Amino acid sequence: MSALFTAETAPAPEAGWPETRAVEQVTARLRELPPLVGLEDCLELRRRLAEVAAGRAHLVQGGDCAELFAEVSTHTVRRKAAQLGELADLVAVGTGRPTVPVGRIAGQFAKPRSEPFEPGPLGERLPVYRGDAVNSPPATAEARMPDPGRLLTAHRLSAEINRQLDAEAAAGRRVFTSHEALLLDYELPLTRGLGALRHNASAHLLWIGERTRQPAGRHVAALADTANPVAVKLGPTSTAEDLAELAAVLDPERIPGRLSFVLRFGADRVESVLPGLVRAAAEAGLRPAWICDPMHGNTERSPAGRKIRRMTNVLAEIRAFTRVLRSLGEHPGGIHLELTPDDVTECVSDHHDAAEQPRYWTACDPRLNPGQARLAVATFAEEAA
Repeated sequence: MSALFTAETAPAPEAGWPETRAVEQVTARLRELPPLVGLEDCLELRRRLAEVAAGRAHLVQGGDCAELFAEVSTHTVRRKAAQLGELADLVAVGTGRPTVPVGRIAGQFAKPRSEPFEPGPLGERLPVYRGDAVNSPPATAEARMPDPGRLLTAHRLSAEINRQLDAEAAAGRRVFTSHEALLLDYELPLTRGLGALRHNASAHLLWIGERTRQPAGRHVAALADTANPVAVKLGPTSTAEDLAELAAVLDPERIPGRLSFVLRFGADRVESVLPGLVRAAAEAGLRPAWICDPMHGNTERSPAGRKIRRMTNVLAEIRAFTRVLRSLGEHPGGIHLELTPDDVTECVSDHHDAAEQPRYWTACDPRLNPGQARLAVATFAEEAA
């Protein structure tokens, strides 16, 4: 049984679609639609990530926790591309190494959730918001009903974003695209080609999340035979065995730039978890790009019940990540952030009253505003120089 067959025939609980026939019609339509990215651009990013893994370059990856259909416009794409370009320039200047910008953009329309339901405003039981590719944010039964037709909207808007990013690239600001490969009803129909020429045409880089990184699981299988660069999120429960098994499936030929590990431990877990993973990679003959996600392991709830992230913890994890890798003779490859060009108040400082957040606009998790993003990136550049 092939890996692809296993992925295609397993159930898809991450979306909770209510009706199978509608999903089949949508996936059939997706197979007919044009690819969103080409193979050569995916291979170009893989070559650049090989430079990151070899210690000669850095990665800055960032963008919205969850993109919103209603926010897609030429204006927003330009602002996001400009922010990523500025942050990449900060790292390049601070470290003296080339830095490649990769956006959580043109496809980050789905989010994994820990629970399938949540209480509504009147205490009713509502499906959770899973990203605009599945349902809508308003807390009503109608808005939260999963609709597979939204996958077609995700493709159409991603195509619009890619066209604008191509225009930005022509003007000298190149941003590659990435998103979590969560909805296999979207990813598999957009996987095109044969053999070594097979690639996932939904984004240049796909990552597998902490919740779906089982080495024998559907999400790992879906990306195993693609030529794209692939990343895997590793949380604090990750083991050396996990890393070795993931590498065996996703990068058996040890292709430079193929595999990155995005580490999301929490500031207080880096020193206890990271050394064992680095040793496991070396023993497996693997040279991945090591990337720091200082956001997801540092999420907590404010007194008002909102998700928040404290900047002291974000910066502490960045410093611990670079310090541990340096002590082991490894290269701190880059940084992965949830951020926005908007002046939001979703992440807070320790002295800030977390109950006072007048611009809490995220669809799911808290993002860094421009000043906070610059501080995080400048901290990484200073430590990684």
